[in-house]
Parts: sequence; C-alpha cells; structure tokens
Amino acid sequence: MKIIICGAGQVGWQIARHLSLENNDITVVDKNDALIRRISESLDVTGVVGYASYPDILEQAGAADADMIIAATFSDEVNMVTCQVAHSMFEVPRKIARLRAQSYLDALYSDLYRRDHMPIDVVISPEREVAEAALRRLAVPASFETEVFIDGKAQLIGIAVGEDCAVIDTPLRQLTELFSTLKATVVGVRRAGKLFVPGSSDQLFVDDQIYVLVDSGDVARTLEIFGRSQKKGDRAVIVGGGNVGLGVAQALERSERRVRAKLIELDRDTAERAADALERTIVLNGDGLDKDLLDEANIEHADVFLAVTDDDKTNMLSCARAKAAGCPLVISLINDASLTGLMTPLGIDAFINPRATTVSSILRHIRHGRIRAVYSVGDAEAEVIEAQVMGTSTISGKTLREIDWPRAAKVGIVQKKGEIVVPQGDTKLEDGDIVTVFALASEVRAVEKLFQVSMDFF
Repeated sequence: MKIIICGAGQVGWQIARHLSLENNDITVVDKNDALIRRISESLDVTGVVGYASYPDILEQAGAADADMIIAATFSDEVNMVTCQVAHSMFEVPRKIARLRAQSYLDALYSDLYRRDHMPIDVVISPEREVAEAALRRLAVPASFETEVFIDGKAQLIGIAVGEDCAVIDTPLRQLTELFSTLKATVVGVRRAGKLFVPGSSDQLFVDDQIYVLVDSGDVARTLEIFGRSQKKGDRAVIVGGGNVGLGVAQALERSERRVRAKLIELDRDTAERAADALERTIVLNGDGLDKDLLDEANIEHADVFLAVTDDDKTNMLSCARAKAAGCPLVISLINDASLTGLMTPLGIDAFINPRATTVSSILRHIRHGRIRAVYSVGDAEAEVIEAQVMGTSTISGKTLREIDWPRAAKVGIVQKKGEIVVPQGDTKLEDGDIVTVFALASEVRAVEKLFQVSMDFF
C-alpha cells in the first residue's frame, strides 16, 4: 500500500516505523526538517519537508496515487484540512485524522465528518485510546497488560508468573486435562527478554511473562490458576490531569464501582480545568514526585496509583515512590518501550503503552481481509489479530489441524455461533466464525493472507 503520514512526531514516527517494517510504501510529511531527517535516516521511508495541508506538498508526497493518508500532526485543524485537500484535490480513498480537542470528538457533531462536509473516514484520539487502556488496566489489576476482543467477550491478559503459580513446570498440553472447563489459551511467552509462541510441550517457569487469550467470564479463574489474586480497589490516586488523566477520572466517576479518586497535576491552569470538570474527585496542584504531596494524597492507603503524565521518567519514578510508600498496585504510562525493562527493579506492576494503543487503532483500519481488530504487543514484537472467517476464504471448512499456520502464530479463542470455544486441532473453521490469533511480527502477513478473500480490501 502507498500511505502518506503527515506529522513526524512521536505518533507519526511510530506508525511509520510499524508500517514500513511491513513493506508498505511510506512517505512522511512534516514542516520540521530535523524531524524529517531523523525519520528518513532511521526508517525505510521517504521524507518531504513542508506543511501537510498545502496541495503542492501533498502532490510532492505522491497523493495522486496514494491509497491512504494519515494526518497525525500536532494541529487538529491542519489534520482536518489535510484530509479535505486529499479528498477534494487528489481523491485519496482512505483518510484518517488524529484529533485531540474534545470538542471535535463530541458525538453530537459526528455529522461533521461526512463525505459532503469534512471527509474524514476515521477519527483517532490517542488520548481517548490511552484513557480507555488505563481503565482496562484498572479493571484487571492483576494483569500487566490487557486488551478486549470479540466485542468484549474475550480478553488478552498478560500475567507475570510467580512462585504461587499452580502450573509451573507443567506442559501446556496438560492445562486442558487439569482444567477441562477453562476457556483460556497461553499464546505467548516472554522469557529472558525474548518473546515466543509456545508449543504444547513447552512449560512455564518462574519470572516468565505470559500472554493468555481467555473468555472474559474466565478471567478471574485464569488469574487464580496462574497465582495472581484479583482485587479491585476503590481508592485511586492519578498523577497527570491532561486529557488522559481527566478522562480516566471522569470515567471512574461514571462507573458503578464508586471509586474514590484523587488527581495530582503540576500545571495550575490544567489542575483548575480538571477541578471544574470533575464532581467527586479531589484535585491537588503539585508535583507527583513530591513525597509530601503524595502523603497528603494518602498514598499509603490507596489501592491503586496511576501515573499518566506525558513524561515517562516522572511516571516511573512517581510509581516507584508510591510503591515504596505502601501502595499495592502501581501502573505507569510508558511511551518508550525500551524502558519497560525497568518495571521490575522499580516495583511497577503494570504499564500502558500509548504507542501500542495508537498503532493498533490505525492498523485496525488498514488491514486486508476480514480483519476486525488488531492489537500490537510489546515494542511491535507481535500482534493479536481478530478476524472473521468468510465462506470464500481458503481456511473455511477446514479444521485447525488442516490449515498451514505459520509456526510463530497460535489461535487463542474462537467464537462459533455466538459461543466462545477453546480451539483444538479438530476445531473446524466455518463461515462467520471469529478467530483471535497471536502472531509474532514476522508472521503477521502470512496470517493475514489466510483470511483474505478476492476483491476484499479495507
């Protein structure tokens, strides 16, 4: 595919990095020549310096024969105009815009993005995506990573294997025998920093990090089997009052759990805006690294601490301080995936990766075949793909044993006629079935190809 990405900042860079690894023809546009130079030198992409909304710049970037344009500059208005120009001047088929201002995201004004108004096919809000990811972490606090699939009926959960795990040194094939009614499949294992797809004879060891695809109704039981207790707290402290932190606090106020939350924000104006927007949440103006302020927030009696500022170091160090003060569960937003190796030394229980959530949102809209959802795992190391089986695809009517699956890919959960089932070798895939597959990055294309049918794109 020929894709133009407008904006070479963090979001644009990560999207370009992921898509260029998949042999797409990528052109990145940004007015900052230093950013373009950096991205051109580090990635296999073409760089164009200029304003993305200018017709001549888009023409230079190849908009005349582009399949898609992703407008991810720092300006919502530039992103919107870029999509309009791409549509009116170059008839680009697919237009995705990153919009941050909450006013543009209000459902009341969704008609604005119709083709005869402002022709944007997909609106992506990174802050909203990250806020939703934070809420998912809070819903499953014993998991270091989680994502929902099949309309919420299945989940991917990341579990750190400890001494209390009941199935240590047990071949995975025996899990079905030991827990015959459990609807869960171990699809990925990270051991000594390396992620791999386990076979039926592989065993789990202490300090492994595992990824499990599970029926949502079996999440608590699965965590218990792997030695993780599921405790939902009702007292939370949030550091960061921007769009992400505010979104989480507002969602907690709306939830039925009656969570008592306190929000800490360094910038006074931002803190005041948060205080005006919140009803029950206590807002404190100050530094999340300040020990006295954390004591004022009563951190030692909090059930969960969530750091979601735009600075990784602030998030991780404030989590470390909260953990040292006695908070049992600390969760950090981490933009730089290379820093996740510091989680254990700092005592951080779980993390939120904005890169994964944003990239996943974009990938969901550019895959070929009947791909319903995609989630990027780790530092773009693997993907969980949710796909629908079509009657005309090559895998329809075949059992899983008969399909030539890539070695580094594994089916986790299948929905058949509305019912979640754990796949076995004799499970037959039929028209309408929904399949979730965990695949290392090198095998994503091969998995995608299995679900493709002729003349079926986007």
